[in-house]
Amino acid sequence: MNLIDAVLIISGMFVVTFGVRFVLFARAHKVVMPDFLERALKFVPVAVLTAIITPMILMPDQHINVSLFNPWLLGGIAAFVVGIWRQQQLLTILVGVIVFFVSKYVFSA
Repeated sequence: MNLIDAVLIISGMFVVTFGVRFVLFARAHKVVMPDFLERALKFVPVAVLTAIITPMILMPDQHINVSLFNPWLLGGIAAFVVGIWRQQQLLTILVGVIVFFVSKYVFSA
């Protein structure tokens, strides 16, 4: 792939991405959504984040690993417990990252 092809591909991706979002945002104030749809859309970020993180935690080596020697799983469990217990986002992230790195260091040594 030469430079012109790369620039054309990137420009095309920009036009498509910007175009779709611009149309939706430009018409957003004119569209009235039903209440049930508004309530349902609040769960979209949680569902998307779960779909991204779950394979990373359960399949760090491209196969399912649910042992206690999986640092991704330990960090995820610690973050889940702290998140349910304290309900503070920054503390949850911090504890999950610390448990992940400590367990990664302990199991690699």
